[in-house]
Amino acid sequence: MLHPSKLRPAKKRAGVLLAISTVAAALATPLTAAPAAPAEAPAPAAAGLRWTGCATPRYPTLQCASLKVPLDHGQPAGRQISLALTRVPHTAAASQGPLLVNPGGPGGSGRALAGFIASALPKDVAAQYDVIGFDPRGVGKSEPALDCGSGHFNPVRPDSVPRDGATERANLERVRSFAVSCQEKHADVLPYVGTVSAARDLEVLRTALGAPKLSYFGYSYGTYLGAVYAKLHPDRVHRLVLDSVVDPGGVWYEDNLSQDLAFDARHKAFLAWVAQYDSTYHLGTDPARVEERWYAMREALRGTPAGGKVGPAELEDTYMPGGYYNGYWPSLAEAFAAYAVKQDPKPLVAAYERLGAVEPSANNSYSVYTAVQCRDSAWPRDWNRWRADMWRTHAKAPFMTWNNAWYNAPCAFWPTQPLEAPDVTNTALPKALLFQATEDAATPYEGAVSMRDKLAGSALVVEEGGGNHGIALSGNKCLDEKLSAYLRTGQAADATCQAQPAPKPAAATRAVPPSAGGAALHGLLGFRG
Repeated sequence: MLHPSKLRPAKKRAGVLLAISTVAAALATPLTAAPAAPAEAPAPAAAGLRWTGCATPRYPTLQCASLKVPLDHGQPAGRQISLALTRVPHTAAASQGPLLVNPGGPGGSGRALAGFIASALPKDVAAQYDVIGFDPRGVGKSEPALDCGSGHFNPVRPDSVPRDGATERANLERVRSFAVSCQEKHADVLPYVGTVSAARDLEVLRTALGAPKLSYFGYSYGTYLGAVYAKLHPDRVHRLVLDSVVDPGGVWYEDNLSQDLAFDARHKAFLAWVAQYDSTYHLGTDPARVEERWYAMREALRGTPAGGKVGPAELEDTYMPGGYYNGYWPSLAEAFAAYAVKQDPKPLVAAYERLGAVEPSANNSYSVYTAVQCRDSAWPRDWNRWRADMWRTHAKAPFMTWNNAWYNAPCAFWPTQPLEAPDVTNTALPKALLFQATEDAATPYEGAVSMRDKLAGSALVVEEGGGNHGIALSGNKCLDEKLSAYLRTGQAADATCQAQPAPKPAAATRAVPPSAGGAALHGLLGFRG
């Protein structure tokens, strides 16, 4: 669900190697019963936070702090870890308290999001809140930061579609090795990295802020984190905004299968958009023909990776961001056309390096992503189940089914016991506000409907025809007005807003400028969910 980001090396710990001698042995390991999440322990008393200036030219009032929280909330006096925080303080005479913001992932760093949201909201709304960003446990500047090993995404990886046994075994060895590495480096931390633990951290943060209640604004995976916090502490919620909503009933194996179908539909929408502009891209006017040419490009890259870097798996990584944000479509179409029409691979390599390549700092986010997803709920341990489900889904949705499978497959080998995902059904909350685009690929529309039904009295604002992931504060005036009204008053109602127009072709191959449309927001959100 997430493009990885940020890293801090961790020391190897002896004697904690995952006890799996071969891939076959690991796959044969039976799935143990998933224990229920431990009972909520009282939040420990927390000392007040010490905020210091960490201004940037864009965010001149930004402040930073760190917060100690228990590694194990069942042992609040035990080992402590730290969370890195940012804040844009309120300026109004009357404050509505803290507004915690989260960009998703899991594994996304939220420190930069505070400044963005404080500046994107109307001034009178932002003035009423202390907008607070945070790196969840294990992420970014929080300590310890997970790093399960480098090189996992180095190009050129095996083809994601395992057309033969050797390709499947190579991919299995990659994901098994990643799980082993996580256990070697972080055996003492992995049992405490998950959504429930992160939600309990938010209660410690609320106490440290001295706030009787907190407000929360989460995108993508951040919607699930917010819903879990609200389940644990409904009486501590002032406002709750969930944008691009995770289906709480599919955490996480089923949600990923649903993503595969939705991303394939979104990829087809991109290819249909390319067909509309045949005079620019010269790839044909029939979407089906354009799709054939895209898969022909993928097949050609199996034999000769572009620039020695972009094989089929890297091609999927490059075009997947187009499923999150259509602002990338013009530059992706330029790269496609250059390769398929002009036999020029350089723009494709440039697009990969800009949108698909994983920098060394990305090990941290992916490490947290796997640690959270694999801990939150039970995943199949029998690879035959994965294989059957992926081939069945691939037949309907070939764009990224297998790519997504390998991204999540470390969970088939994960060393920690899974928890039981909590039921987030909630009748004790004040009114919550949900935002959802109908064609969102990362968190399909049905998940928002499910969450709205579980959060009694909540309101759902639908972006009709929209396909971007993360829609509030991305340039849609209708959505933004409803967000601002809710943050001012707490009042909201179900509503529909029309999607923004699709982009136009770029004059030349280039990245979308950060100031264009929703690009600034999407540069802050964690990909893959």
